[in-house]
Amino acid sequence: MKKAMPNPGANRSILTVTYLMVGLFVCMMGYFGYFLQVQKDHVINNSYNSRLDRFSDRIVRGKILSKDGRVLAETKEEGEERRVYPYGSLFAHVVGYSNNGKTGLEALGNFYLLSSHMNLVEQTVNELAGRKNIGDNVITTLDVDLQQAAGEALGDRRGSVVVLEPDTGKILAMVSHPGFDPNTLGEDWDRLISEENTEAQLLNRGTQGVYPPGSTFKIVMMLEYVREHPDTWQDFTFDCNGLYQQGEYTISCYHGNVHGHQTLEQAFANSCNGAFAALGQEIDLGEMRNLTDQLLFNKDLPLTLAYSKSSFKMEEGANLWEILQTSIGQGSTQMTPIHNGMITAAIANGGMLMKPYLMDRVESAAGEEIKKFLPEAWGNLMTAREAEILADLMRRVVTEGTGSAVRTDGYSVAGKTGSAEFETGRETHAWFTGFAPAENPRIVVTVVVEESGSGGQVAAPIARKIFDTFFDS
Repeated sequence: MKKAMPNPGANRSILTVTYLMVGLFVCMMGYFGYFLQVQKDHVINNSYNSRLDRFSDRIVRGKILSKDGRVLAETKEEGEERRVYPYGSLFAHVVGYSNNGKTGLEALGNFYLLSSHMNLVEQTVNELAGRKNIGDNVITTLDVDLQQAAGEALGDRRGSVVVLEPDTGKILAMVSHPGFDPNTLGEDWDRLISEENTEAQLLNRGTQGVYPPGSTFKIVMMLEYVREHPDTWQDFTFDCNGLYQQGEYTISCYHGNVHGHQTLEQAFANSCNGAFAALGQEIDLGEMRNLTDQLLFNKDLPLTLAYSKSSFKMEEGANLWEILQTSIGQGSTQMTPIHNGMITAAIANGGMLMKPYLMDRVESAAGEEIKKFLPEAWGNLMTAREAEILADLMRRVVTEGTGSAVRTDGYSVAGKTGSAEFETGRETHAWFTGFAPAENPRIVVTVVVEESGSGGQVAAPIARKIFDTFFDS
């Protein structure tokens, strides 16, 4: 009998199919692992996940509480279930709402709020009686006193205040004005979303509002210059006459202030636009682009709230006007308050950025801890030495320069003011970002006030009231 010869072509086909199947299996397992580690909570808590809605048929939505246990949102049963927000508009953007979709903490904590860890006996009795079980409570990182201080200090002006704990990433307060009352959202909805309404009350300006950073961007410029001149950056000097002329372009200091002879430390403290316009022409644009990437411009932020990306668009080969404008935080550069606060927090924390977070823990209705959220490091935005240099410079802003409104004998502050032009003929946006105590930071405050003037005169006093509240408590 003739022996059959092996078919090399068939063997190769079998091997190819085998490798393909193994590869697909590995990819599937890799994605499954990624989903469990990264995407699980996002999918579960997605407000469009209809399976969660079914939980509300048998569970009363749990409470959202401040860090000291004060109620920020709860469900009351008065004939029918009604979601109640005791502080009205004060926490509207950060706590969010659960009708007309879900936002803020109502969205982030949705799964936990619609889960119940009542004891099994109670759950069984409720099931048999046709009663709903009580959902778990989300205890947040939010500080009511700081939130109230921020809201009162901002007043009727449009803008935002973001308060962070730099060594943990805890969000202690987040205020956005103008706001809305989540208690009457149903009645107000059509007005709030109408095309005629230009106030954008539903927008969380803290995470979604984008603004030219003005002179707060000099922190970034300073960092790049220090990196390029690690041993000689203090040799930089500039003579300011209020106007800096370069070719056909003119850069003016705020209100034409004349600063005279300036070291780089003095120029930073006094927010001298001419000095930084000159400095900007010395830096390597490619390296500047690398730095802004490292600082998360044009990047996703490690943030669970809905947010807008900050943008830095200057490329190598940029024209002179773009360089001059970008160097003082104007032009096409845009930044959110939360991002500005995160960079400031990294400086306060020796260069290390902690991921901002809002949920501290989840507890059952009986107070039993179900889940604890721990601080998590994102990574280093800069070296410890660079953070130390920037912190020292920001301290001088307060002791000698434009940030004098936050200077006090009670505690030390490091910060940077900014006055950001955005449209010819309109008042500038006012910025302040800083931390205290300067030598051992415990709190970061970032403020932006739209169309209000000088950061030192408008935003810094708001920050001062928040610092005072923190250290008086």
